[in-house]
Amino acid sequence: MKNEWKGALFSMKFVSLLVLLFFAIFQRPVVAAEQPNFIVFLADDLGWGDLACYGHSEIKTPHLDKFAGEGVRFTQAYAACGVCSPSRSSILTGRTPYRNGVWRWLPVGNEAHLRDSEITIPELLKPLGYETMHSGKWHLNGYFNSPVQPQPDNHGYDWWFATQNNAAPSHKDPVNFVRNRKEVGPLTGFSAPICAGEATDWLKNHRDPEKPFFITVWTHEPHLPIESDPEFMKLYDHIENPGVRQHHGNVTQLDHAFGNLMKTVDDLKLRENTLVIFTSDNGPEGSGKGNLKNPESQQNRTWGSTGGLRGRKRDSHEGGIRVPGIVRWPGKIKPGTVSDVPVIGSDIFSTVLDIVDVPLPTDRTIDGVSIVPAFSGEAVDRPVPLFWRTHIAPRESHAAMRIGDWKIVADQALENFQLYDIQNDWKEETNLAAERPEKLAEMKAKFLEVWEGVEKEGPSEWWKRAPEHVRKSRGGKLSEGTDKSGDFSVVKGAVVTKTDFGYLLDSGKGEGFAVQKLETPVQEQATFRVSYRSATKSNTKNACFCFGPVAVNDRLQKAGTMMGMDRHGAFDGTWANVNIGAGRKVTMDRDGTFSAEITIDLEHRKLTMIVDGETRIEHQIPSSVESVSYVGIYAKATQSEFSKIERVK
Repeated sequence: MKNEWKGALFSMKFVSLLVLLFFAIFQRPVVAAEQPNFIVFLADDLGWGDLACYGHSEIKTPHLDKFAGEGVRFTQAYAACGVCSPSRSSILTGRTPYRNGVWRWLPVGNEAHLRDSEITIPELLKPLGYETMHSGKWHLNGYFNSPVQPQPDNHGYDWWFATQNNAAPSHKDPVNFVRNRKEVGPLTGFSAPICAGEATDWLKNHRDPEKPFFITVWTHEPHLPIESDPEFMKLYDHIENPGVRQHHGNVTQLDHAFGNLMKTVDDLKLRENTLVIFTSDNGPEGSGKGNLKNPESQQNRTWGSTGGLRGRKRDSHEGGIRVPGIVRWPGKIKPGTVSDVPVIGSDIFSTVLDIVDVPLPTDRTIDGVSIVPAFSGEAVDRPVPLFWRTHIAPRESHAAMRIGDWKIVADQALENFQLYDIQNDWKEETNLAAERPEKLAEMKAKFLEVWEGVEKEGPSEWWKRAPEHVRKSRGGKLSEGTDKSGDFSVVKGAVVTKTDFGYLLDSGKGEGFAVQKLETPVQEQATFRVSYRSATKSNTKNACFCFGPVAVNDRLQKAGTMMGMDRHGAFDGTWANVNIGAGRKVTMDRDGTFSAEITIDLEHRKLTMIVDGETRIEHQIPSSVESVSYVGIYAKATQSEFSKIERVK
């Protein structure tokens, strides 16, 4: 059935592409020299207020400020989601994330991805003679550079130079780039200039100069882990806080990279026929107040600005989704234009197709519209309202929709709704739901209509398989266990004894854990280290570190190794969720000893596990985990040995 479904989707895409290609090729002659070039430059976690041309009083962004004066600066530009992967998927497909399937940020090993059945901008431009290139963060699959899921070339890119998610180990000297399915290895320099440099090299040395091009440059800056060139940090020597200097220097580093690419466009005399779009994937990370308790930490580098908007990254309030948006197209856009027309990332798809006279696909809902009229400040007509749904948004602002000046914000249960006159109340300070019940009812009805349409069209089995409220009720209660070591506060479903290695956990035929209560709960961030190995000859071999706010199985997060599955991974709650968590298949000695370092970052709701210093797993911590009071060991239907748990920091 699964293969039939996949084949049907492929057939739908094939037929749709044939129809679109017919129009593209036979509607009018294709002359490459007449076609404009396109560059979509995307920043990562850049806030609405982070650029000087958007009002920041400290950060220096001379290249983007100049660029804004050469085209149109949108004051109400939006990302399609409050987190990264979904926003990126909408740029390429014109479809809201839950509709195109990239419903969440994609950790390594996740099943969600940009499906083959989706139609992307590069795929539609190639028949017109375009050459296509991507440089930078990809983050549209969980199995990167693998045949398991589609890669950039499967979505129409001739040349690609990318990372799955973040640059590692940081923006400085990254080691995890892949070029055209071949690992690049260690690089020298900083991420954004490296990404812009790859696009420059492609423009100068690898493309056919007789053909038009479409380029996406998606930088990692200023997303964590932030590392900035001292050259740009010097500009902020007057600021005492080292984290602020790092963040501000990082944005200037991004600006510098953008300027380098624009210089290449000028040097190659491509400016006049190239439409360039600059924007961001979502609002700024963190609280905007850094971490003054630990000035040298990465968390003290999250000083992005929302410009006074409510909420930040992950939120469906304005601070999580409203972003910078600047477009330059010489001869078509009047320099110095400022437009307050609301536009969104999914509009890029429809705008590019409008400009090259390719009709929109008719076999699927396209949420974006052409914003060519908005380049001169004229309103655009939207058959589908602006819509946001962020899987890890705060519960009270899980989703939102905007029509005209009005915005409705819904909680996760779709029970409580807020209403704002967003044009006049851009800070979302006055909830008009009680005062304007008729408008609320009208907006709610339309919101639910859009919501239901998205649920029907998207691969809902991906996000409905184990939503948080289901996980909490699925087999979490375990029988009383036995602690023969005397070192654990609570033991359930297992027997734990001391060994020369540390502890033996025997979970019998089911799940079992043993946890210790922390003297002081983790409120922000902590890192733990533990080693483990299988203690059985059976094929069922697994061992995990676990943690949570309470000593209840389905409230504990698990991170470790499923040796019998040749997989390192992390998941929420019970073993039933093991295949929908984050994970990575590796070649391993199933009887070997593994060492894991697990960082719990509650401020950014992220778990990071590094196994044996090599394999890195990232997993989103659910919003229900507000603090961590218990840490311990876990196994399912096996016997496993663990070392004592060491708190590193």
